[in-house]
Amino acid sequence: MSGESSITEKKQITHATRELNAISSSQEGEVKEIRSLRTITSKRAGEVNYINAKTAHGDTELLAEIGYKQELDRHFSTVQVFGIAFSIMGLLPSIASILVMAFPGGMVSFIWGWLISGAFILSIGAAMSEMASAIPTSGGLYYYTYYYAPPKFKSVLSFVIGNSNTLALTAALCSIDYGLAEEILSIVVISRDGDFNITNGKTYGVYAAGIVATMILTSFATVAVSKLQTFSIISNLSLIVFFLIVLPIGVSKSDKVNFNSGKFIFGNWENESNWPNGWQFMMAGFQPAVWVIGAFDSCIHMSEEAKNATKAVPIGILSSITVCWIVGFCICITIAACMDSNIQAVLNTAYGQPLAQILYDALGKKWAMAFMSLIAFCQFIMGASTLTAISRQIWAFSRDDGLPFSWWIKVVNKKLSSPLRATWFGGAYALFIGLLCLIGGTASNALFSMYIAANYFAWMVPNLLRMTTGRDLFTPGAFYLGKFWSPIINWISIAFEFFIIIMMMFPSDQYGVTPNTMNYTCVFVGFVWFGSLIYYLVYKYKTFHGPKSNIDDEEFQDVVSQDVIDQILSHQKAS
Repeated sequence: MSGESSITEKKQITHATRELNAISSSQEGEVKEIRSLRTITSKRAGEVNYINAKTAHGDTELLAEIGYKQELDRHFSTVQVFGIAFSIMGLLPSIASILVMAFPGGMVSFIWGWLISGAFILSIGAAMSEMASAIPTSGGLYYYTYYYAPPKFKSVLSFVIGNSNTLALTAALCSIDYGLAEEILSIVVISRDGDFNITNGKTYGVYAAGIVATMILTSFATVAVSKLQTFSIISNLSLIVFFLIVLPIGVSKSDKVNFNSGKFIFGNWENESNWPNGWQFMMAGFQPAVWVIGAFDSCIHMSEEAKNATKAVPIGILSSITVCWIVGFCICITIAACMDSNIQAVLNTAYGQPLAQILYDALGKKWAMAFMSLIAFCQFIMGASTLTAISRQIWAFSRDDGLPFSWWIKVVNKKLSSPLRATWFGGAYALFIGLLCLIGGTASNALFSMYIAANYFAWMVPNLLRMTTGRDLFTPGAFYLGKFWSPIINWISIAFEFFIIIMMMFPSDQYGVTPNTMNYTCVFVGFVWFGSLIYYLVYKYKTFHGPKSNIDDEEFQDVVSQDVIDQILSHQKAS
């Protein structure tokens, strides 16, 4: 009886396929390659058909609706999806890297800027979670851009966003490993009692070594990389708890520094620039948080390796933002309470790292070296998690022929079930961009702001399209804020994203901008955005047509249930 039932079911599916092909042929006779049950055409940009996360029976079936076959193993649990973002954010190592940006606005910017901007970042995460829950695919942002954009602009906008997202993630790795290089070199300076000269060449050498080591670490099988996230969560949380306990104890016993007053912690204001106070507050106060709490889209890039992705990815995004926002606020208060009240002395430290000076003052030489070593180790793990996310974005974009050498990059190592070539391409890209370290501090600082600007642009565009031209296409997944709150939160996030993009283009000095005070972010991201647009219009329009389905009809029928096929047929007839 079971055999007869199976034969009958296959006949029904075959009949449904033929019926849909007939409908597609009559509606789109000019398209040579008929759009069958798959979501997107293989050769030509056009309308996107049917994706419904709520009715899909499992991850593989939903991915087939999106247009792709399952190529990567799903080893990432919800906790490990959270771990990929939490690991990249890093908290203590990340905050250590951005103190030089925050302190020029005093403790008011450092403390209150973190708290205020964190609330806006959470709104971005909520908006992104809605899209990720509805369409969980590794391509993420450029796929959403294609999905919600007007038909005439689907491919070109998708191409620009794909390149912006690739640049953003790579710049994140660059800034993380640049911070790693500074931390390692600060340990050397402390160990030699200041008798060591840090040069641009030495910084890039340590930076490059960190990138190569990260490439090797992330070249293992998916199951090993997923376990790395669990280890990273434990390492980062342990380091934070250790820091919050030991630093105050050290200050209580130190003869160099004392605890600062509440007035200093929450009310100290300094303006080390010639910008108006309000603008300086936002530049010094918002930039640290948007850089530290800025890797949550990495959860999306792990969608095709996550179990129950339509729920796991939104949980990973929102929980990582919330934890880092709250715990990060506690870390900021602890640093403000335990540091030397002479902010300029901390900023101009001979150790090259403000936190290294703070630890040295409170704990002494040996403890400062030990703490900086632990921070550097966690920063290295941050880089590994970042490269993991980069490789999935690069692999997905190459799968759709969005990058040069896509034919080579998109090959998955079958033995490891991992996009090994994409991993090494991402590392090589980071080594190239990291050459900015050789120019000097001003250009190196652009690594941080370039990451923020490119990321926020890649986040804003699909969100804006979803709320305008694609508002009728959105079908909620497991996570949805509701008809009332969803548009409010989404428009708040769009406004904040636009503001941050503009702010990241401003130089540190209002008057008399020189090569030393110039903000090179506008040059680098402008080159990528407009370069991508020109490249597409001149050549890439011939080969890039948006996301391409890599699953044929037989494979689709094997993974999609009959009731979903019936829904697709009904949807196609109605349209």
